[in-house]
Amino acid sequence: MTLSNESIAVLGMGYVGLPLALAIAETGLPVVGYDVNEKLVDALNAGTDPNGEVPSERLSGNNTIFSADPAAISSATIFVIAVPTPVTKAKKPDLGAVLSACAAIGPALKKGDLVVLESTVYPGVTEEVCGPELERLSGLKAGPDFALGYSPERINPGDAMHSLAQVVKVIAAQDAETLDRVEALYAPVATGGLHRASSIKTAEAAKIIENTQRDLNIALVNEFSLIFERMGLDTLEVLEAAGTKWNFLPFRPGLVGGHCIGVDPYYLTYRAQQLGYHPEVILAGRRINDKMGQHIARTLVKELVGQGRDLKNSKVLVLGFTFKEDCADIRNTRVADIVDELNSYSVKTDIYDPRASADAIFEHYGYEPLPDLPKGGYDAVILAVAHKQFVKLGADAVRALTGPKGIVYDIKGIFDKSKTDLRL
Repeated sequence: MTLSNESIAVLGMGYVGLPLALAIAETGLPVVGYDVNEKLVDALNAGTDPNGEVPSERLSGNNTIFSADPAAISSATIFVIAVPTPVTKAKKPDLGAVLSACAAIGPALKKGDLVVLESTVYPGVTEEVCGPELERLSGLKAGPDFALGYSPERINPGDAMHSLAQVVKVIAAQDAETLDRVEALYAPVATGGLHRASSIKTAEAAKIIENTQRDLNIALVNEFSLIFERMGLDTLEVLEAAGTKWNFLPFRPGLVGGHCIGVDPYYLTYRAQQLGYHPEVILAGRRINDKMGQHIARTLVKELVGQGRDLKNSKVLVLGFTFKEDCADIRNTRVADIVDELNSYSVKTDIYDPRASADAIFEHYGYEPLPDLPKGGYDAVILAVAHKQFVKLGADAVRALTGPKGIVYDIKGIFDKSKTDLRL
């Protein structure tokens, strides 16, 4: 099947939508990249990706049209929704961005058009939420008039080894003919291969369990860490020894945040509870992972108190604020939990992150990070994110940021144990 007469609209120009729009445009198809964030659109039109994932030369040499005007997508025949799907404060799915994307597509939807959802959702959203919403807005019927597809994103911010072109991409559609059309869309850009799922719900479920499985494995080693700390054992040394067994899985303790692993399990448990099943293992893992930031802060507070320091006069530097290393994404970062907890003890806490936007940190969390790496004078330094800049800085330079008897808490295990005072 050829798409030579198709016109593509990708809704959402973040970590998922932007690389996809650029890749499709590079195949020669006309592409509009739509986003409601006018500042983001202006930056992209100026050749800059605020997230730092796409180099300027690729943006400036691409034919994608970026717009914040819904009218710009009116001529599209294939619409791809790649918007965030966070959770509310009550840990319930927030489909607001998906519904907003449907609202933009609805007036432009025509007979024969295709709508593909890439956002992570619980099984049923594409056909039971998006489909009816698009029908209501367009006056058309899903199936006879327009088609639905689903292809979950597998973007890993800051990871050049697992880009869109290199990973196997799952695709699904409401019927075989539509699936062929979805395959024709993705085959030229997802050269790592395609997996044709048997149904849209199967593909939606596959995406959910990819991240839920990882979340639970990290929760397990986090619980190991909580136990071994009480035993006076170094968790990383225990894991290293256990890792010599051929089938031991190499997970490490740490913070679990971001827009996927720390969120997706709640989508699965929400749908399960709607169906009368109340998950136990999944939610237990979530509880453990959600409390790790608080645990880290309290461990440091105990160490400061044990040294006889006055908490109100103590200064702590947190190195890194993004949800993971070597990216600019601060969505659902659990480093914020560390800072919040330290502040609850009246500890003066500074943040430094060379990758994150200072404006974004202030807008979303209310903290003003330092513009530059400070000279020193801290009672403790927490290595919260393993950015390459911090690894390159070295253990001695990090130690120099503290005064006499200063504490270095390396929660990522970046440096040798002998160079730090605390680690998970």
